[in-house]
Amino acid sequence: MSDDRRRELGETDAPVEDEISDSFTAVVEEGAERLQRTTRVVLTTGFAGGLEIGVGVMAYLAVLHATDDHLLAGLAFSVGLIALYLAHSELFTENFLLPITALIAREGTVGQLLRLWIGTLLGNLAGGWLFMWFVVQAFPQWHSVLEESARHYVDAPFGLQTIALAVLGGSTITLVTRMQQGTDSDPAKIVAAVAGGFLLSGLQLFHSILDSLLVFGAILADAPITYGQWIGWFGYTLLFNVLGGVVLVTSLRLIRSADLLAGRRRSGPARTD
Repeated sequence: MSDDRRRELGETDAPVEDEISDSFTAVVEEGAERLQRTTRVVLTTGFAGGLEIGVGVMAYLAVLHATDDHLLAGLAFSVGLIALYLAHSELFTENFLLPITALIAREGTVGQLLRLWIGTLLGNLAGGWLFMWFVVQAFPQWHSVLEESARHYVDAPFGLQTIALAVLGGSTITLVTRMQQGTDSDPAKIVAAVAGGFLLSGLQLFHSILDSLLVFGAILADAPITYGQWIGWFGYTLLFNVLGGVVLVTSLRLIRSADLLAGRRRSGPARTD
């Protein structure tokens, strides 16, 4: 094959496009970096993520209170996802595609993945609760909107519809991560964040972290909602968020990159530090 023809087809010998190969490398490298984080870093990054997604919730409540329009409020919520991206913090539900791919590529261990998931989840919830305490004190006029928003989730009967909403919530935020990894353009990554925020909040999909902040706010505003009700909703939402992110997005990406994964696994042993 001539050099000119090879340049037309791409530089890699793997049976995938160069763009897929480059994106795969970026996913594995960032996923490995997340898996190698210490417990302190995982917790503080997750706590910061909870604070920053709280900024999006604050914007969401402001617009919803003023307009009673969930679609417009969903656009406002995207401020939180933009803050997450620019500040390099993260949500629990962002940690499906990247670390799982790195794990299968033997760039980390199951223990490291569990530490990342649990630490980020706890950090998100703690940071989000604290931020909502300040929101409740600062904007008492939003208390009724908070209660109404929270009841949409905690009062929802468990069934096929709520399962589907939680699966879509998990797959949507994982797809945002996938889109952001697929480009080097910061404006394109911000567009992906806006699209994700619009879908998550504008359509009121069930998202374990985002919607927990609304419930926390309602409880802190003395609405007749309990933490027990929140835990009942949170448990199944978290499960189906994971299934949506892992099955609908991550697993398909892994199948698409199977040849690259096999090559990466052959290149060296797993990291255990």
